[in-house]
Amino acid sequence: MTLKKAAKHCELKVDELKWTCDPKIFEFESTEKLEPIEGIVGQERALKALKIGVELKSHGYNIFVTGLSGTGKLTSIKKMLESIAPNCENQLYDYAYVNNFKDEDRPLLLQFPAGMAKKFKRDLNRAIKFLQERIPQVLSTEPFVSKKKQILSDYTKQQRAIMLGFEDKLRKDNFTLGEVKMGEMVRPEILAVIDNQPFFVTQLQDLVNENRLSPDQAQEIFNKYTSYQEELQQVFKDSLKLTQDFQEKIIQLETEAVRVIVQVTIDDLKKKYKFKKVRYYLDQVSENIILNLDIFKGQKPIREETESGIIVDYLKEYEVNIILDNSHTKECPVIIETSPTYTNLFGTIERISDGHGGWYADFTRIKAGSLLRANGGFLVINALDALSEPGVWRSLKRVLLYGKLEIQDLANLYQIAPSILKPEPIQIDTKIILIGNNYIYSILSAYEDDFNKIFKIKADFDYEMVRTDKALTEYARVIKKLIQTEKLLEFDKSAIAKIIEYGARYAGEKNKLTTRFAYIADLVREANFWARDNGDKMVADYHVVQAYEASKERHGLYESKLSQMIHEGTILIDTEGERVGTINALVVYQSGSYSFGRPSRITAAVSLGSGNIINVEREAGLSGNTHNKGVLIISGYFREKFGKRIPLSFNANLVFEQGYGFIDGDSASITEICALLSALSGIPIKQSIAITGSVNQKGEIQPIGGVNEKIEGFFDVCKKKGLNGKHGVIIPVQNVKDLMLKDEVINAVKEGKFHIYPVSTVDEAIEILTGIKAGRMLKNGKHEPNTVFGLVEKELIAMKKRLKPEPAKKTNSNQKENNSKSSEGKKKK
Repeated sequence: MTLKKAAKHCELKVDELKWTCDPKIFEFESTEKLEPIEGIVGQERALKALKIGVELKSHGYNIFVTGLSGTGKLTSIKKMLESIAPNCENQLYDYAYVNNFKDEDRPLLLQFPAGMAKKFKRDLNRAIKFLQERIPQVLSTEPFVSKKKQILSDYTKQQRAIMLGFEDKLRKDNFTLGEVKMGEMVRPEILAVIDNQPFFVTQLQDLVNENRLSPDQAQEIFNKYTSYQEELQQVFKDSLKLTQDFQEKIIQLETEAVRVIVQVTIDDLKKKYKFKKVRYYLDQVSENIILNLDIFKGQKPIREETESGIIVDYLKEYEVNIILDNSHTKECPVIIETSPTYTNLFGTIERISDGHGGWYADFTRIKAGSLLRANGGFLVINALDALSEPGVWRSLKRVLLYGKLEIQDLANLYQIAPSILKPEPIQIDTKIILIGNNYIYSILSAYEDDFNKIFKIKADFDYEMVRTDKALTEYARVIKKLIQTEKLLEFDKSAIAKIIEYGARYAGEKNKLTTRFAYIADLVREANFWARDNGDKMVADYHVVQAYEASKERHGLYESKLSQMIHEGTILIDTEGERVGTINALVVYQSGSYSFGRPSRITAAVSLGSGNIINVEREAGLSGNTHNKGVLIISGYFREKFGKRIPLSFNANLVFEQGYGFIDGDSASITEICALLSALSGIPIKQSIAITGSVNQKGEIQPIGGVNEKIEGFFDVCKKKGLNGKHGVIIPVQNVKDLMLKDEVINAVKEGKFHIYPVSTVDEAIEILTGIKAGRMLKNGKHEPNTVFGLVEKELIAMKKRLKPEPAKKTNSNQKENNSKSSEGKKKK
């Protein structure tokens, strides 16, 4: 049997393998006279979204910034916020908490225009000190002292009149009044007068024992004593009431004496601070001072230590706790919170130990967080940090929904709060900017209630930009900005051109440039290092190449180990000869941010069956969803291609040989199809050619990622084993625009030692791999004989014939025999 040879397929030309940036397109010779760029390159869409979000003041227009790391998200936000900071339209305020004299567990919030809270605190402190000095002076003036003496004199006279009348009555019955001390109190007591000596009634029995009184006399004295007790109680009550009246008159006199000076002092403050809430608070202060004159009279210490050892400051309740002072803030506040813990964001209420295992707090311990400090401005937070910190996201969502900030201890969220303080809420007008990625955004948008209400602006930073002449110049100016900022050596235009080439390589497409400038910045810094290390005064293209290669070498330990195992034969990879059902796939390995390509052997084994294709990786738990989908598509391809006329009477196993890690992606779909076609047709595959590509059920090749790494990975293996002019790779035609291969590969292609074939169908790929014509379908519905597809079709027909049908009749007779035996058994029973 003579197989039909395939026609020669076109391979890529040298100029299709890479875009080279010609340094001649630049008007400058070096970056020495180049103007640095101010702003961000290649993010027009994101910047427009940021501008709307920043300038739109309506509720809910907070911003969620997405994009890959290194695309300049944080830099863009900083620059945009800095540009609008001097033009902040929101008025800034100071915030302070003061004691609520009517309910100390609910401190009052005072709001002042920026810079006024400090003045209010200073003026109130001065007023309290003034009253401390003047109130004792007022209470020592002649008019006040005279009135107080008159009240005291009247009290003394009335007290004496009450007691003298009762004492005269007692004297007639040989009794008198004395005093008994009971702890700290003294109360009046009736004493019996015997032989001109006073005795307590409890001593009467002693006098009887001494024969100074007879029992009858003692009993008579006791009876009279008892009869006077009720009257004594009434006298005591009258005296006590008289004392209380006296004290009330003194207090009233003192109040009237100091009320004017207190009122005048507080009214001066009210005239200066005409805010409704402040006036309400000052009225409470005025009333409280009058009710606590003992502190101001000097009769009670301002500070004293309690039994538990706590120092009590009685003037502390007149303090002003300024939690936000904007006196020195001239621009719109912009805060980037790098550690968005609950306390750092929302503030807290500090607790103080009482020395006995207990804790307490008051309004002076309320502290603000960055959310309040950014009020009227902008607060930038990392989304992942905010979601991972306990209590932060839930509280942030409430603040943005209701526009109110309630400062509390984090323990309050878990209902184990040691403090019952509930400060008055603060009206918040802070615009939140969350920085995250698309995955976090999609999760929050889909599953978090009200997320889309409070984050109406999405600014998505692109990871690539279209390569234009303008973009090339902007790239150079970005590099100049870094040179200027970090005081690096100047770069000549050959170095700039080389960096831009790597920018296209990072982007993965020759017509695009990466906007992940963090990678470009690292390349610039390292090229500067190598230039200085060589003693050069300017960075050239070879310094950039040296920096790139050094970076690859630093991260390439795993790559070199893998290459060594392939070269030593530990990992079986053939780059010469032909084998049936065995093919070299191209695989990308990821090691952190560094990726590289290497070939991996895929084998296909077929047997008689019902058309099942078994993905061994899936059965072993090593296959991802995308790879599983790719294998299912392979089944669809075979049904589409051959199953319309012929039953697929085979089972197949597909396996990545010596693959023990997790595998995902569908870029091996074409590889696995070709391995199966080889196994079914018996036509061997050239091991000198590797292949990559996704495929659909119609046999059309689809693009894949990492094409440069894959080609270079197979090239390195072939080079180490010896290039013989037959080596090459097959890639999807759509990936030709992505090629930015290293010069070593391009030179090998130029010399005819390595070949790169673009394909768009399975037919083209299998012809290159086998050298045999794929075979078109004839009018009779069959494929051309002596072709790959013709032989596959022939084998499928042969398999169907070899597959024996089920012995249905024998099964029926056996069933009848079994039924008969069963019936006989039942009869015997």
